[in-house]
Amino acid sequence: MPFADHLPHPRDLVRFGPPAASNAVALRAGVSVAVPLATLMLTGHLEWAAYAAFGAFTALYGRIEGYRRRLPTQLAAAAVLVAATGGGALLAATSPSNAAGTWPIVLAAAATAVVASLIGDAAGWHPVGPLFAVFAIATCAAIPTDSGGVVASFVVSAATAAFAVGVGALGALSRRRRAVHHPARLPFGARRVVDDPQVLRHAVRYGLAALVAGSVANVIGIGHPGWAMVAAIASLVGPDTPGRVLRGLHRVAGTAVGLVIAAALLSLHLDGWAVVATVVVLQTVTELFVGRNYGFAMIFITPMALLMTTMVTVTPTDVLVRDRGVETFVGAVVGVGLAFLATEHRAAVRTARSTLEA
Repeated sequence: MPFADHLPHPRDLVRFGPPAASNAVALRAGVSVAVPLATLMLTGHLEWAAYAAFGAFTALYGRIEGYRRRLPTQLAAAAVLVAATGGGALLAATSPSNAAGTWPIVLAAAATAVVASLIGDAAGWHPVGPLFAVFAIATCAAIPTDSGGVVASFVVSAATAAFAVGVGALGALSRRRRAVHHPARLPFGARRVVDDPQVLRHAVRYGLAALVAGSVANVIGIGHPGWAMVAAIASLVGPDTPGRVLRGLHRVAGTAVGLVIAAALLSLHLDGWAVVATVVVLQTVTELFVGRNYGFAMIFITPMALLMTTMVTVTPTDVLVRDRGVETFVGAVVGVGLAFLATEHRAAVRTARSTLEA
């Protein structure tokens, strides 16, 4: 079969999908991150910003579902995100090096990818995959902390996740929404983990992606292996091989542009309310576009991630920019490489092509 059959069409790189319910999703995401960060700023604990941010990511799940269907999805996501955030802090507190780039972080993130993938497929959540859980454990494991920080990681992420779930349930107050009947849905399809072989394949593939990308990043030794693992997993999110290659290309291209913006913002040395406000704006704008064109959304995701890094660690701008660029490229290459090894997707492409030619 021609190699081109596995590649996305060039138009897909710049195509924007319909806005759907992106405005409502962006508003929920913005509020869910703004209030916790503002609270930490007012109480003088901005060093816990990463813990709050990962709890706030709960708002991103069930993005296009009605509020009744969204609740079980977000509860499952919240449990995973809080466990990953707290687990990362616990690893940081107990690790001999207490810093990023250690093999325990890579192994823990790979294991998290497997478990989060199984739970996500069983719960049927969207966005699919273990990306945010891996991001949480790898990032929090790289933030030096002690036993007090571990407690704070669980408390802050859990409180923020609960707030995000509450924001997502506000639709229940709408008369129009109360008048609409939403069919009940089982909150957790545990039997699917056993009955559907695709679920296990997804989990193994995500775990392998995190393990390989993180290992390569550690061997290179430039720091922040979590970014490579996240990029690898992000590149595997897609219905078929062309879709996954497109995600990888979007990740690299969007990051490249985003790094230019990030460098400019970091050169301003924002702090306090300025950096909080900038992160909230970037998060909100991201959610307006992430479902329409992933590459364009990466332009905003990239500076947001780097700004959040500066909230909890002190790293030179040139090092942050270099690490983000290299790690993203490494992760995308690993993810796309694994996408081409997914034989069932090559078969799917072949079947689709045969149908068109028939």
